[in-house]
Amino acid sequence: MSGRDSFDLEAVYRRLPASLQHVACSLVGWRTERTRYALEFQRLLDEVLGRTYWAPEQLTAFRDRRLVDHLTHAARTSGFYRKRCRDAGLVPTDIRSLGDVAALPVLTKAEVQEHAAELSSANREEKTRMAHTSGTTGGALQFPVTMTAIREQWAVWWRYRWWHGIRKGTWCALFAGRAVVPVTQTEPPFWRINYPGRQVLFSGYHMSPQNLLTYVSELRHRRPPWLHGYPSLLALLANHLVDTGDDLGYDVRWVTTGAENLLPQQAAVIERALGVRPIQHYGLAEGVANISQCELDSLHVDEDFAAVEFVPTGHNGLHRIVGTNFTNPATPLVRYDTQDVALLPERASCKCGRGGRLVERIDGRLEDYVVLGNGALVGRMDHIFKDMVNVREAQIHQEEVGEITIRVVRGEAFGDEDEQAILRETAKRVGPETKITIDYWDALPRSRTGKLRFVVSDLADGSIEHPAVARV
Repeated sequence: MSGRDSFDLEAVYRRLPASLQHVACSLVGWRTERTRYALEFQRLLDEVLGRTYWAPEQLTAFRDRRLVDHLTHAARTSGFYRKRCRDAGLVPTDIRSLGDVAALPVLTKAEVQEHAAELSSANREEKTRMAHTSGTTGGALQFPVTMTAIREQWAVWWRYRWWHGIRKGTWCALFAGRAVVPVTQTEPPFWRINYPGRQVLFSGYHMSPQNLLTYVSELRHRRPPWLHGYPSLLALLANHLVDTGDDLGYDVRWVTTGAENLLPQQAAVIERALGVRPIQHYGLAEGVANISQCELDSLHVDEDFAAVEFVPTGHNGLHRIVGTNFTNPATPLVRYDTQDVALLPERASCKCGRGGRLVERIDGRLEDYVVLGNGALVGRMDHIFKDMVNVREAQIHQEEVGEITIRVVRGEAFGDEDEQAILRETAKRVGPETKITIDYWDALPRSRTGKLRFVVSDLADGSIEHPAVARV
């Protein structure tokens, strides 16, 4: 589907009454279920569950076999990797383990954007779908991924949920970034239902203090045992409950988070308000790394899913997360820089008995809130840049409430249509009360560890009471 077709369908969706938007969400949910969970999904889930307690040596051997096969395939079917290996003076048989891939240079997102056609495999033996990313830097990627790779990724994600007792078919309240409710809507319902996926899709763009009363009412009505979403949005809900002294009126069994780094203060207020400690998970659409939290709160690298390297940054023991996606032969990503940063622990193992390497914490995707003109707070808006392949990097900067500046590093093909698309997609999410300005940069500022923050807030201290840090 082209970007134009996608935009037209979204425009039609926004004009539908809420009852038909529920139907549309369920139709999309039905298609998503077939894509993720059809055919070999159950076999893949059984296989990954069977590897849960493999010894570290067994996991390492399994990972390295898949890595070697993947690199051999990449060098044979991708012009980009044939040249990559040749320039490095390397033949695929030289690589026998994860440690050997350091002979190849790190792959950047800009390189993937620039060389997308020659990087993808020319020998596709399986049906593919196009995957889309935005990421914390705003630069979008589009690349083919095999159906088996999609299902294996979801099998790994469901394995982590199984560790905590969550089963497929459990009703979930989802707080994420998709604009399921038109941003111009001022009256409830601020949620839509995906019946095939067993999801109540709550809008992340209407969570003002006044509207949160209706969110709580809907949760009480439907009583979903599982809440999942961006930590920044779940923290907004939790802080509302703490502020008002209210509760949901039932026991939530699980809170899981993704897409953002879960901050300690967010975890604390979520546990205080909802009675359960949130469980975090790290994964990417690119499939180059996956890290899952066990029931003892340790973060384990899923060694059987991707070949993950931790490259020292030289700052306070932090490491860049660099990975290779050996589950997707359609688009090999070898030593791909996720632009995320992790701190590694001193201990080498967890008492839970799982064999993956441990991560102390993930410092990537650390973002501030944006305060909209209507008073609502939004913590992540990367969906603005989905499919915008002509944007090299982007950052949202805020100095005044109700005003945001979007800093953009343009690709060579960037034009007026791209600028209008940014303004249009942003307006859909922040509404008419928020002033939007675009500012073009040659390069965006980085942190001391090389991290690019997607949202930078310079609001004066005391101008708002920041929900992520208040009253924990």
